[in-house]
Amino acid sequence: MATLLGPESPWMGGKKWSRNRNIVTRIRQSQIAGRGFSRGTQLPEALLQERDKRAKWHGIPILLQELYESSQLNSDYTRTHTVLKELSSLLSMEAMSFVTEDRKTAQESTFPNTYTFDLFGGVDLLVELLMRPTLTTLQKPKMNDDLMKDCLSVLYNCCICTEGVTKSLASRDDFVLFLFTLMTNKKTFLQTATLIEDILGVKKEMIQLEWIPNLSGLVQSFDQQQLANFCRILSVTISEPDVGNDDKHTLLAKNAQQKRNTSPSRAEVNQVTLLNIPGFIERLCKLATRKVSEATGTSNFLQELEEWYTWLDNTLVLDALMQIATDEAEHSSTESSDESTLATIPLRHRLPQSMKMVHEIMYKVEVLYVLCVLLMGRQRNQVHKMLAEFRLIPGLNNLFEKLIWRKYTASNHVVHGQHENCDCSPEISFKIQFLRLLQSFSDHHENKYLLLNAQELNELSAISLKANIPEVEALVNTDRSLVCDGKKGLLTRLLTVMKREPPDSSFRFWQARAVESFLRGATSYADQMFLLKRGLLEHILFCIIDSGCKSRDVLQSYFDLLGELMKFNTDAFKRFNKYVNTEEKFQVFLTQINSSLVDSNMLVRCIVLSLDRFESQTEDVKVVEVLSECCLLSYMARVENRLSFLFRLVNIINVQTLTQENVSCLNTSLVILMLARRRGKLPFYLNALREKEYAEKYPGCLLNNFHNLLHFWQHHYLNKDKDSTCLENSSCIPFSFWKETVSVLLGEDRTSSCAIISYIDEPYMELDRDHLVYSLETPQSRLVPQHHPAHAESSCTWSSWY
Repeated sequence: MATLLGPESPWMGGKKWSRNRNIVTRIRQSQIAGRGFSRGTQLPEALLQERDKRAKWHGIPILLQELYESSQLNSDYTRTHTVLKELSSLLSMEAMSFVTEDRKTAQESTFPNTYTFDLFGGVDLLVELLMRPTLTTLQKPKMNDDLMKDCLSVLYNCCICTEGVTKSLASRDDFVLFLFTLMTNKKTFLQTATLIEDILGVKKEMIQLEWIPNLSGLVQSFDQQQLANFCRILSVTISEPDVGNDDKHTLLAKNAQQKRNTSPSRAEVNQVTLLNIPGFIERLCKLATRKVSEATGTSNFLQELEEWYTWLDNTLVLDALMQIATDEAEHSSTESSDESTLATIPLRHRLPQSMKMVHEIMYKVEVLYVLCVLLMGRQRNQVHKMLAEFRLIPGLNNLFEKLIWRKYTASNHVVHGQHENCDCSPEISFKIQFLRLLQSFSDHHENKYLLLNAQELNELSAISLKANIPEVEALVNTDRSLVCDGKKGLLTRLLTVMKREPPDSSFRFWQARAVESFLRGATSYADQMFLLKRGLLEHILFCIIDSGCKSRDVLQSYFDLLGELMKFNTDAFKRFNKYVNTEEKFQVFLTQINSSLVDSNMLVRCIVLSLDRFESQTEDVKVVEVLSECCLLSYMARVENRLSFLFRLVNIINVQTLTQENVSCLNTSLVILMLARRRGKLPFYLNALREKEYAEKYPGCLLNNFHNLLHFWQHHYLNKDKDSTCLENSSCIPFSFWKETVSVLLGEDRTSSCAIISYIDEPYMELDRDHLVYSLETPQSRLVPQHHPAHAESSCTWSSWY
């Protein structure tokens, strides 16, 4: 429960607080004694009346006594409801002020009425009232729906104003599970769902969905609107809790956590529970893709939406408005009314129609989030199969221009983590969640071709035929009855809006991630050419070189996308050279790469790998031509430039700071050394690292750091088939060669010219770790949000060593 305020609290009587000390002490003693809701009723009414005005309790303790007395077992609850309404009016204004005030201001405010209500046992009393049917077998009158709704609403208002109330309710598993049983009542569903969502948000241990009595029957009883609301609750139960500490995001910490937790997490168990509910995924797909009736004349809808959003941040307020809109619609006949007439109706009369749009957008966000989490879980293949079968992607394609990207929306917001509170508008949140879903759907999965229509699939086949290369097996196996309809597929539509975004729009980050996921995995020449023909490479280069974009998040996503688009593709390097046609442009491009190697190292890896492959194909005239003409390949062909990248890649990371986002720097440095080893140049590179150490007056630091990193690499990758497969496919280098090269580098024979130990002088062996955290340059530690690994080395498909 809430902590008692100090003597200076204005509603406790200020400096006269001591006069009320006896009352507060008796309440606290009753609280400790476990009397619960009755603790306020033990005080004499005369005493309460005497102290009420001085303490500014606004009659709440006396009302609670009356509420208690009028709600005994033989009561018909008529007087109980009247008293509760009076109490509710005292509390609702505080709850509304919390919703409408600026967040910072609201958090710093005090809510004296809510505090008093809780202090004198109001919260406990309402919990007992709601749960009374489960606590006694005695004959009792049934609580009507309106009284139940008001009880739930008052509890919710107390929760949003007093965090201690929420935590107290969350600690009661019996009450939490009981609330789920109330969701069977349609009239109290919204209030119950909102209260459950608030409670689960602070609950220390995640609830197990399988504990809910008859969960499958409960979910199947929901109509589509109720199911959309229920997704808000599900989002809390299927997401891994955010550790909230950057140190815990390191690979060291994650590996240690995985050792401790060998069994599936509660979130993973809950995901399986949901997938076992018949028809659940199919209904979510229908929710995600259903159309929204909208007034054709509301041209300023998005601006109108933004104006109303601050007030509508509270779900109960929004749903109350929706109930009004629904009642209005039922009263005025059906939804088949002529929508063109709505355009002539004044804005104040069209608000319910706009509220329907807001409502649909907000709940589509929740539905897409649940689908996205399931797509990233252990049951990914099962989820993929169902999403394809229920035509999620074609449905979203049909909504793209009518709802998802119907109009340009400014997005000067900060990119949020998966579990962070987001102050984005519904329109922005909807677009971001849509893009995250596309990224999860396409990433390393053969179903990615469902993002195209039949004509575009034929185009891919034609590209392969013209290049005299076999079609990708996944393309051949694509069920064409499940692909997108219409003139454009979803991927093509995404490319179109991507080019229209302002340079620093954060949508560019998510858009680039979604498109990159289509390319990730085994490199497909046809996929690359499909995107190159649509001007994607020129658009990326414009953003990096000419647009003045300063956002590191956006630039990082574009570097990664550019790397996937250009890898091993001579046509892409030719197009690059055609766009970067001056020394000035090329220097701007290099400056962007060098400004943050953590952000650009995947592109560096692509260039190094492509150069190595092209140099082994000099019998091909086209390859020879691009090698001789492309400024980027010529730059990377100079050994001093490759060494420069190697020095910095090894230097900006250490074992203690490795994360899923920057571990790619270690793998890129390994790629450079593997290619050197294959050409017999590994001793030359290791000696260069040694000379660099001495030149910078840090002998042993660079090589000891690299030695430690490689030991960690062995521990991290040799036990993870998923991650090792990705390394293999992203580089086209067999993982056996990765392992062998690391073993050679870590060899203990000081006479070996390929062992790191041979290049570290005896006095500098095994330097203290603290001395290894040094920098020859300013390290770039700014990474993309935790929820979205930019350089995550995750699973791919098989590819062979060229």
